[in-house]
Amino acid sequence: MEGVSTKNKMEVEPIKSLILKMSIPPLISMCMQYSYNLIDCIFVSCISDKSLSAVSIIFPITTLFLAIAIWIGVGVSVLVAKYLGEKDEEKANTIVANGIIVSFVVSSTVTFITMNIIRGFIMSFTSDTEIINQAMAYMDICVFMAIPCAVHICIQKVLQGTGNMLAPMCFQIAGVVVNLIFDPVLIFGYLGFKPMGVRGAAIATVMGYTFSTILAFLVLIFQKQKVKLGLKYFIIRFNHVRDIFVVGFPSFIMNVLGAAMVYNTNLFLKNYSEIAIAFFGAYFKIQQMVIMTLNGLIQGCIPVMSYNYGAKREDRLKESLKIGTIVAIILTSFSIIMLWTFTKNILLTFNPPKEMFEFGIFGIRVMSLSYVFVGITTMIASYMQSTKNVGKSIWINLCRQLLVLIPIMFIGSQTFGLAGIWSAFLATEIICVLLSLILYKNTKIDIENGVI
Repeated sequence: MEGVSTKNKMEVEPIKSLILKMSIPPLISMCMQYSYNLIDCIFVSCISDKSLSAVSIIFPITTLFLAIAIWIGVGVSVLVAKYLGEKDEEKANTIVANGIIVSFVVSSTVTFITMNIIRGFIMSFTSDTEIINQAMAYMDICVFMAIPCAVHICIQKVLQGTGNMLAPMCFQIAGVVVNLIFDPVLIFGYLGFKPMGVRGAAIATVMGYTFSTILAFLVLIFQKQKVKLGLKYFIIRFNHVRDIFVVGFPSFIMNVLGAAMVYNTNLFLKNYSEIAIAFFGAYFKIQQMVIMTLNGLIQGCIPVMSYNYGAKREDRLKESLKIGTIVAIILTSFSIIMLWTFTKNILLTFNPPKEMFEFGIFGIRVMSLSYVFVGITTMIASYMQSTKNVGKSIWINLCRQLLVLIPIMFIGSQTFGLAGIWSAFLATEIICVLLSLILYKNTKIDIENGVI
């Protein structure tokens, strides 16, 4: 008889403590992940308003890089957790190797495409030559973050899928520290370096991701893990590649729709001023710190739900959703309190012109109220993703950032101007949390026959 000590902790440990243990490290990791852009934004705002506008305009592209990386990474994480739950280590190992190959190939392709379209993308928002030149200077370097970003996130998710949450947090923090150190050094020219402006910010970002990738490989190869990285597994299995893309697709939709949402919002905002675009770019980086912290919680919950779905433990599956949702509500409520309390201080961080202050305080406060609803909605979407209801998970995210948001934003901008644009985010999340609760209530999980 198999002893408890030989079982995976996701099968025997109490759900409450398990989710907290597994969520805190990725929560910190995801917060660190999006701090790259926030750090760049803060330092770049010290150069000029146009530098901040330049970095804000290209933010959807770097968000797209992350969305693709998380797509593959989450697909790998879910499948690794599932196969370990089924005690099929060979399939789990093959998934790991195939995930790393796919991460490299896809990110290399995205890098090549981006290099050929980026100027046209930038010029769709502004005709200001200085902003265009600064945005190009940033992206000429930052485009090369796509490859190390994808590979290190894939390894990060592999380890999370096995229940190892501490190592991914450590190499994520290490990369952020590298970025934080070299940002001011390269931007302003300290320690004998020539001042590079926005180009220096881009170099520091690429250095941070590259350092994280090197550490990730060292941890995966040289530390004992529940999965193995052997040469025999580096053979493309198209059924595994398909599963990686299918299972991780809802996470891609959630993240890429963030990029699409910023792009569409900027199209509305450019009718008002470039300062409005700069503000939203700065605010969105703060929002992503909150949302990706929430996403870190979700990435801790998904392996637990996927494992217990594979192990046919419906009681633990439902309990995971309940506890995860409670924690999400607490986290997002705390974020709202902090943003309302320190609104002016947050704006001052970006050296804002007077015009930005006039609409920025209201904008931050009304948009932040949506966070608590986001927490509930994304937890339900993650539950759907973990239990083979991928279509419903995608539908929830499509409504949140496109199908419901854009029409409400159009009506709001026509009726109330900028205030209507900011308020559209809150109205959308209220509607979507109701839609997701209805979907959950009407979804039955076939846990006995559930296979991916």
